[in-house]
Amino acid sequence: MDNGINGLITESLGGLYTVEADNGEVMKLKARGIFRKDGFSPCAGDRCIVKDGVISEILERKNHIIRPPLANLDVMVFVVSTCEPAPNLTLLDKFIAVCEYKSIEPVIAVTKVDLRENSRIPEIYEKIGITVAVCDYEDGGGLDIIREKISGRICAFTGNTGAGKSTLLNHLAPELEIQTAEISKKLGRGRHTTRTSRLYKLFGGYAADTPGFSSFETMQYAVIFKDKLKYCFREFDEYEGKCRFADCCHIKEKGCEVLEAVKRGEISRSRHESYLEMFEEAKNIKEWEIVGK
Repeated sequence: MDNGINGLITESLGGLYTVEADNGEVMKLKARGIFRKDGFSPCAGDRCIVKDGVISEILERKNHIIRPPLANLDVMVFVVSTCEPAPNLTLLDKFIAVCEYKSIEPVIAVTKVDLRENSRIPEIYEKIGITVAVCDYEDGGGLDIIREKISGRICAFTGNTGAGKSTLLNHLAPELEIQTAEISKKLGRGRHTTRTSRLYKLFGGYAADTPGFSSFETMQYAVIFKDKLKYCFREFDEYEGKCRFADCCHIKEKGCEVLEAVKRGEISRSRHESYLEMFEEAKNIKEWEIVGK
């Protein structure tokens, strides 16, 4: 009985998929029409089964982000520059919330450290257990931290336009220079209009570059409803169940332990402000409007 060939989709482009089979074979093929009929789109990062020359089955995903379409991510590396562009902590917190929601490990790579001091970012995020790599290309500082985090895993790099994703990738692995330029050309067709996604081999795993952005909507990556949002801020966890009201949203309720922790400096004020902004956005999300996203 033919059980098919197991593999990993490494690229999706115009309805044609590149699959790297577990036996090392690389194939370019189409997917069964049933996927389109069911409104399901295979994407890079999907584990699949190939039968009769087509992708016949997509194995269960552990996570999936909407745009760019990527599945089964282990790590998301957020490239944040100290200046040009200046760091936007609200955008960073939105990305981190998506990672928490999707069970993806967030890692922050701080770039352009030769141009400006960056002490605030490590102070805020290392405190809550997020890895921060301060990347100094003169002495290679921070690069080993990133290599260790992504080795043997499926990861993606993202960040503001101009933050230095390609520069970071080329310092991590100089041999990828042509590939990253090619990927940037394919993916950079316009903000939030990605038509393709691609994984390329890196340190025993796979990495995806993503388009830069100058604005961000959480729903472009994942839909997080307001009742789930507080669980995407890990520093709130130790106060869960300690508020006066069991259904406390940590906004302005009396007896809210999270608000008290912010006042005491135990929770970063900037992080809580990001949460408040995201909560206001989440209040306007209607479940029936995003079915299938």
